[in-house]
This record gives sequence, C-alpha cells and structure tokens, in this order.
Amino acid sequence: MQHETLESALKLLLGERLFLDTASRISYGYDGSFGQYVPEFVTQPLSTKEVQEIVKLANRFNEPIYPRGAGTNLSGGALPVHGGIVIDFSQWDEVTIYPNDLIIKTRPGVKTSTIHALAEAHQLMYPPDPSSSAVCTIGGNLAENAGGPHGVKYGVTKDYVIGLEVVTAQGELIRTGGQTIKNVTGYDLTKLLVGSEGTLGIITEATLRLIPKPKATQTAMIVFKDLESAGRSISQILTSGVRPSKMEILDHHAINKVVDYAGLDLPRAAAAILLVEVDGEPDALTKEMETIRVALEKIGVEHIEIAKTKEQEAELWRVRKAVSPAVVESGYTKISEDATVPLSKIPHMFKKISELKHKYQLSIVVFGHAGDGNLHPTINANMRDKTAIQNVEQAVEEIFNYAIELGGTLSGEHGIGTMKKAFMTRELGTEGVAFQKAIKQALDPDNVLNPGKIFPAEGETRLVLHND
Repeated sequence: MQHETLESALKLLLGERLFLDTASRISYGYDGSFGQYVPEFVTQPLSTKEVQEIVKLANRFNEPIYPRGAGTNLSGGALPVHGGIVIDFSQWDEVTIYPNDLIIKTRPGVKTSTIHALAEAHQLMYPPDPSSSAVCTIGGNLAENAGGPHGVKYGVTKDYVIGLEVVTAQGELIRTGGQTIKNVTGYDLTKLLVGSEGTLGIITEATLRLIPKPKATQTAMIVFKDLESAGRSISQILTSGVRPSKMEILDHHAINKVVDYAGLDLPRAAAAILLVEVDGEPDALTKEMETIRVALEKIGVEHIEIAKTKEQEAELWRVRKAVSPAVVESGYTKISEDATVPLSKIPHMFKKISELKHKYQLSIVVFGHAGDGNLHPTINANMRDKTAIQNVEQAVEEIFNYAIELGGTLSGEHGIGTMKKAFMTRELGTEGVAFQKAIKQALDPDNVLNPGKIFPAEGETRLVLHND
C-alpha cells in the first residue's frame, strides 16, 4: 500500500515524466562502469520545485534518491545500488549566458559541449573539457568535479563554479556563492558540494565562470625512447617558464593500438609520446615552443615534431582522441581508471602497469594528462571469463595501492562512486574517512542522497566486478 501511495504521489507530480515499466527501469540501472541495479521509479523533473517535492516524498516514504545525468560516469556514481528513485536530469537543459559578466547559468541536464559552444560564440571559454563532453552533462561534471586535458593550465570544474542552487536532503532550497568572482562570505559550501557525487545535496542550477578564449594554439609531438626521459621531460617543460594548456601522454601499447585502429603514422617502437599544446597570443607561441625545445635538448630529448598548420595540429590531436575507440575495437569490455601520481613518479607507474600487464596476462594501455599526473590505465578484458575478471580485479587493486604508495590519489577526475570506495581508508586513513562521514551524517542523517557511494561498507576492502 505504501508503494502504491508513493507511486500515486509521483504520478500526480510528474505525469508522463514518471517511468515505471521494466524496460525503462532497467535502462536506468547502469552507467559507464560496472554493475546492474534496478530502481523502483525513474523521474524526469523540469523544475527546482519538482525536485524538492521528489526529495520530500523520498523522505516521507524512506526511499533513496539517485541523481543522474547522461550515465557516462566511470566509477559507478549514478548506479541505484539500493533501488529507490532515479532523478534523471537529462531533459532539464535550460542555459543562459551573460557575456558581459563572463558567466553562464545552467541547469544540470545541459551537455558540456553546449556550454563550450555557447561560450565560444562570445569569444569566451569554459576550460573544463572531459573527453565525453559531447554527451556528458554539466550536472554530472559538477557531481564528480570533472577535469580533462586543459587541467594542467586551467584547473578542473570546481575552479569555475562560483554559485549553486541546491536541494538539500530534506527537500529545502539553499544557494551557495553568487555571481561574483570573489566571494568569501562564510564557509565555501560551493566547493564542498562540487565533487561530492550527489551525496550531500542535489545541484539544480550552477553559475559558471568564463574566461577570454585564447587567440591561438600550437601543438608539438615529442617521441621518447625510454620512460625515464618521458618522466623527466614533463617536469622539464613545466619548469621552463612555459605553462602548456595541454600535456597528454601515451605509452608504447597505446601508441600501437592507435596505429592499428586509425592507421596514423606513429613510431611503433617509441616507449611513449607526449602531445604538448600552448595557447595565447599568436606571436608568443613560437617563442614558447622554442623554449620547450631548448629545455628538452638539455636533457637529451631531440625528437620534437611541431605542427606547422591547423590541419597538422588537428592530426596530432587525433592521436589522443583515437585511444579509447582503439581499445574498444577488440569487442571486449573497457575498464577505465584514473589514478593520479606526482609528476616525478609517472615513469614508476608506467613500469608498474607494464609488470601487471604480464603478471595477469591482460591487455593494458596507459594514457592521460601528463601535466597533472592524472593517468588512465585502461584494461581490455573478456568480462564473461571468470579468470579474466579476477585478474582485472587484482590488477586494478595493485594499481590503486601503488598510486597511494607513490604519494598519489585514487581519483583525479572519475570520482569514487562504487568502484573505488573499498580503497578509501587506505588513502585517507580511518580518521580521515570518519571526518568525511561526519559531514555526510550532518547534512544527510537519513542517508537519502545517493547511498552506497564513496564510503566503504563494514569489511569492504576489495574491488568486486562480478556478482558471484
């Protein structure tokens, strides 16, 4: 009877934007990670008031809530692990730009690429650029504090959020920050909520800061015979006086996957390649590339190819964009991770992953954002093979443990979700996890918002990808 009453209340509130059929509920039970969970209700609110009412109903009937954008999350952040109510924001896509104030106001369902295009139409720039920007939504970016290649120079999502409208766990409405670049009134709740993975509040509107779009870019590809040179080169470039706008690295295995997939002319024997972009005033870019070349020559790196035209520049960035589809080409499942390590430790992580590749007989490539140490070890495996699943679980666990050992972190941009929560105590310690849990308990005492994420359950210490 209680279930029917909640169903009736949601139907009265949302009409045809409430989905109860099995096919719809199953389709909202997964994201870009692993696991399949079936929610009881799927809702599509189109106003803050509707979100508030859904949250109040969830409290009244003791149902968990799972906010969701486009479902591209790679750490299980959108999975409805305890059933309950999925709040699908994908249809709520209102957005307005205020170019004179250099801000955008956006609802959570707006695609990140739409924000990019709107800013660029006014010669402005919204720097965070996750690889899935063509399909992912800003709400998901806010929840996970998404990054991307521009992170090395411009930072990540939280660096461009100056105000939020948020529905609390009790269904009340609060606003954090505002419309000004500088704001130090009270606690910085905006940055607390960005990256909280929907566990502290539901973001219904964000005010984003824009910057002037750089007038020009220039790109170079640097080829390395060994990983040590690649590692030294990253720090050498960043201390040369030049701040690249992008620094992307591909290991030997990623290079060869791209050659096989896209037929691009790349050195198969290279240990790694580094793609470096600088941006700014056109006259300054040639000088900056020369500074980089001279800095690298000092440590014996000489194979530097600088794009001379926009077409050549686009061709170089095709290399980076082709990695993910090249990995998927085999038809097996792609497991994407994003452990982050100090810059000087990048070669150590590359070596470790190469060892794991042979130890567990797995297909693993490494690529990522070299300028901030955010690497993406990516495994391609047959997930119908129980032995392969176990090997993947053990390899990923060793990757996370080694990243922490090197002074790194579990996640640079994908978030914790369900995939990494078992390892949280290893990085933060018991007291560190308890401190974060205290914040969750204070703001969401009934654990209504996105339960089952971030914090490990009692005794949960291992990654489990299978359901046996």
